[in-house]
Amino acid sequence: MGIIQETDREAVAVRRRAMPLLFAAVALTNTAMVASTTVATLIVADHAGTGVSGFANAAAVLGSAAGAFGLGALTVRYGGRRALLTVYLLGFLGCLVAVLGGAGGLLPALLAGMVAIGIGNGGAQVCRYLATELYPEDRKAYGLSVIVWAGTVGALAGPTLIAPAGRVAVALGLPELTGALLLAAAMTAASVLITLALPAATGAAAHTGRPPLTWRALAAALGRPAVRLPLTAMLGAHLSMVTIMTMTPLQLHEHHQGLGTVGWVLSAHMVGMFALAPLSGRIADRFGGRVAIGGGTAMLVAAALLVITAPTAYSLALPAALFLLGYGWNLVFVGSSGLLSGGLETAERVEVQGGVDAIVFVAAIAVSLLAGATFAGGGFAVVAVVGGLIALAPVPLLVRGTRWTLPSSS
Repeated sequence: MGIIQETDREAVAVRRRAMPLLFAAVALTNTAMVASTTVATLIVADHAGTGVSGFANAAAVLGSAAGAFGLGALTVRYGGRRALLTVYLLGFLGCLVAVLGGAGGLLPALLAGMVAIGIGNGGAQVCRYLATELYPEDRKAYGLSVIVWAGTVGALAGPTLIAPAGRVAVALGLPELTGALLLAAAMTAASVLITLALPAATGAAAHTGRPPLTWRALAAALGRPAVRLPLTAMLGAHLSMVTIMTMTPLQLHEHHQGLGTVGWVLSAHMVGMFALAPLSGRIADRFGGRVAIGGGTAMLVAAALLVITAPTAYSLALPAALFLLGYGWNLVFVGSSGLLSGGLETAERVEVQGGVDAIVFVAAIAVSLLAGATFAGGGFAVVAVVGGLIALAPVPLLVRGTRWTLPSSS
């Protein structure tokens, strides 16, 4: 018993030291991602036209997919701390390249920098799984939800820091829009320094020293029943959210709503996406990941129905719909992540988790492009119909895995 208690005390000490550091690095990286993608889109639009402005965000998302997959492979080979250091360092170097590209109007350099910034962001997203190693079995979903919660910082702070950073850039003799890229460089550098202070035990359970899984082995792992539901649920929730959310600003703009309304609606969405993540973790730990996925799916469908019935109710119904859209995504995201944390062998877990995130990131690029075409052809209500249908993707798997029993007669 004394050995067990000593081990428990050591685990608690490692968790208390590691979790604030993981949280801070993720929060800084997310803020850098939000700020840099915002201004990079504007820089591309200024130099090459609005028709290709989406390339900046696409480059960052592609980098995120690479970072998500890469963190898993690096963790297995070198351990969690070294893996995080690698992706955060690449993100920092990407910020420097993006600053040079933005200041000189060199779009290839800017886009290359955005890919590297995305790599850091992808690693930050998968970092939530490293947090689960620090918690006992009955609190793993809560542990990863705390790291998801760090996204609140980036969602709220990123846009507000763009203007002050622009003034700093002008004072340094640089174009105003490069200010946010400079800020992103400072934040990713801080993430690197913070990660250096992580305990060596962080992510140690996944460190086997073996080569990464082959593509065939990874594909086989992704097809297992333990992975099929969380993968399908994450895809359904994320693609549903992206479909509706990306077209919301355009809907507001076409109906002559000011920036204040845009900010109010999107803030409601961001609060839903991140602020209640610890609550989602508690739900997943208490009732199970399947219940969290089912509840989140219901919220996503409710959000779509609210948009369909009141697409121009900008003061109340649309903000409520976007909040439900965000929190439905969060519930599914946390519930699915919790299932992935408990349903896989330790030796392959982090690679499969990173592979799932990479698939979700790549699919989001295609859906965001299709959402624009759907909006142009049918309007916002049709976009919501498509988003609601996509959200239903995990329902057959949820129903199929539910055991229905009849009460026995006495």
